[in-house]
Parts: sequence; structure tokens; C-alpha cells
Amino acid sequence: MNKRVRAYALSIIGLILLSYLFFSFFRSNPNVYTDSKATGLDSEFNSLVWSDEFDGEGAINQEKWFHQTQLPPGGSWWGGIIQHYTDREANSYLKDDYLNLVAKKETFDDQGEIKQYTAARLNSKFAFTYGRIEIRAKLPTGTGTWPAIWMLNTNIDEDGAYWDNQGLGTTKWPSCGEIDILEHWGKNQDYVSSALHNASSYGDQVKNVGGQKIDDASAKFHDYSFEWSEEKMIFSVDGVEHFRYQPTIKNADTWPYDSDYYLILNIAIEPGIDPDFVESSMVVDYIRIYQ
Repeated sequence: MNKRVRAYALSIIGLILLSYLFFSFFRSNPNVYTDSKATGLDSEFNSLVWSDEFDGEGAINQEKWFHQTQLPPGGSWWGGIIQHYTDREANSYLKDDYLNLVAKKETFDDQGEIKQYTAARLNSKFAFTYGRIEIRAKLPTGTGTWPAIWMLNTNIDEDGAYWDNQGLGTTKWPSCGEIDILEHWGKNQDYVSSALHNASSYGDQVKNVGGQKIDDASAKFHDYSFEWSEEKMIFSVDGVEHFRYQPTIKNADTWPYDSDYYLILNIAIEPGIDPDFVESSMVVDYIRIYQ
């Protein structure tokens, strides 16, 4: 090997090694993570205040997350969904430094109700007002699956929810306010949606909604971003905005978004679930909150 070829080969090896070192550094130091699409360098919110990188194996971090399992009155979750939420590792666990939320087809008896599907519903033990959330995730697949990453006000009156258990539940839905960062229906594969529920727009007739089609939502990781200030809310995927909420009139009906909200991660199962469905997971690389 002549000197020129040897020098070229060494430079290529050096670049590969340097790239690996940079990736390892930024992966373990989210405060200095510099992907402009994932961190919004043009945002006013760039100080990391809370995160979960989901490092490790086994059970999720109980200091950061609460399993919400208590059924609403009547024995089924709102919206006609048909699963039990459990606190078992079978439905939520860490593996290879990722969070796995797993929806399964299985007979499960809990709280006097027998259901044929299980999943997990996590409440964050951290709540905040105004900031930016960055989430890197890939979504479950299958007609009838309904994964969501969303937020509720800590004042929601909902028995069994973490913040209601802390004595903060004073306000019924939808007046408390709801922020849907992302929803995905398996019957409309690869379309992701964001919405806002409040006293002026809620339920099946919600008008504050937007979304976009993305490539391989269940096969590839995508970056889901939500930015929330006193003036507006912006929802994006991979740096592409698909919904902005900035009402001209802000009052208790249109803007209950001026106090602390917490995160919820869950997979619901709709009655029209594919009969051949067995299980599918929402896999989350990280969640980072900036203010």
C-alpha cells in the first residue's frame, strides 16, 4: 500500500471514529443535543427541564411514571375502547434502551371485568406550564389499534389518575382541557393527528385538529414535537408543522391551557380490532421537555 492510499484509508477510519464519538456523546448528553429538527434551535424553549431516555432493561422508572389502571364507572374506558390497562411488565417495559408499550390479545380479568385485550396507560409524575416537548417514537400497527401521546390538566376530576390521587381533581373533562400531541389509528395507517379538546370544541366533533401523512409510522422512528406558549400551540412531525392553535379570543372555554399539564402514553383498542391481531408495540426512544 503506497503512502497516498494509506493516508486516505487512515483519514476515512478517523472520520468514522469521530462520528461514532460525537453520536455517543450527544446520545448521553441531551442538553447539548444539536439536531435542529428534533430540538427546535429557533425556539424560545431550549433549557431541558425533564426527560426520560428510557435507558436500561426491565421495569419503567416508577419515580417518573404512574400506571393508570382504574376503570371508569361502568367498567369500560371512555370512547368505547375495549382493553384493560395493566401495570404488568408484559404491557410496559424497557428493552435495549427503549420504552415498549405493548397491546396484547389475551383474556384478562380485573376489577370484576373480563376483557380480551390488555395494554398500558402511563401518567407522568412531572407537570408543567409552557414549553416544548420532543418525542422520538414508532407506533403500533393493526386495524383497531389507537396509540396516543397526549396531555391533561392536573386539575382533571378523574378517579384513578395520578394527579387526581394527589387531591388536585376539581374540573371535569373537557373543561379541564386536553392536548393530543399525537394520535394514530391503525385503520388509517401512517396518518398522525393532533387535536385540542376544551369546552368550545371536544369529543367526536372536535374542530381544533390537524394532521399529516408520514412514511412508515410503525416501522421507523419519527420526531414528534409540540411547542406551547402563552400565545399559541404548534404541532409538528420531523420538523414539518401540521397544526397551529392560536385563538383570537382566549377565555376559559377556548384556552384552559394556562396551568400545569402532565403527559399520558397509552394504546387503546377499538371494537373494530382486526380479529387476527395478536400484539403490537409503541416504542419510544426518548421524551424531552424544554422550557
